[in-house]
Amino acid sequence: MLQSHYQDKVVEAGIDEAGRGCYAGPVFAAAVILPANFYHPLLNDSKQVKEKERDLLRSIIEKESLAYAVASVDHLQIDRINILQATYKAMHLAIAQLQSSPAFLLIDGNRFKPYKKIPHQCIVKGDGKIASIAAASILAKTYRDAFMQEAHLLYPQYGWNKNKGYGTAIHRAAIAKHGLCDLHRKSFNIIASPSNMDASSLF
Repeated sequence: MLQSHYQDKVVEAGIDEAGRGCYAGPVFAAAVILPANFYHPLLNDSKQVKEKERDLLRSIIEKESLAYAVASVDHLQIDRINILQATYKAMHLAIAQLQSSPAFLLIDGNRFKPYKKIPHQCIVKGDGKIASIAAASILAKTYRDAFMQEAHLLYPQYGWNKNKGYGTAIHRAAIAKHGLCDLHRKSFNIIASPSNMDASSLF
């Protein structure tokens, strides 16, 4: 069961990203401030939730959160500043767009670039531990998936309606056959050699 909050002295926002390891498209980040003791039985790390349930949770989070925001950094910026810095930028943009200002930030993962002077806590696998981070993971994932569904209409050969830009066997085979398109992240050196197909080596 998720913790409803990390601390209860000040307003906290959960922050998470989606798409950092993808071969194509933007990286998305979301920031969510939930009401005290918010609970939904389906809420969890987005990777552990079925697509239909993620879509349901998205509407619930958008309706019941005290504040939420979603931001993205596109593939061109990713290539210019690298994926880690682009992830930080997307997170910062999401925090900046919140209608209410949090006094504490909860970040999924083990690294974060401080935002202004707001204190933060990084939590490894936090999207499976803290409700607000789980909610942020749901929003980031569903918004990014919707983007990649639209991109699939432009580039159906890569199967993005299924793989959402991740380096699946089908996606890699399509790249080998058709080459890269405008939305691919050129800095990932995707086609250099089979050993370079794993974007996790960039982190």
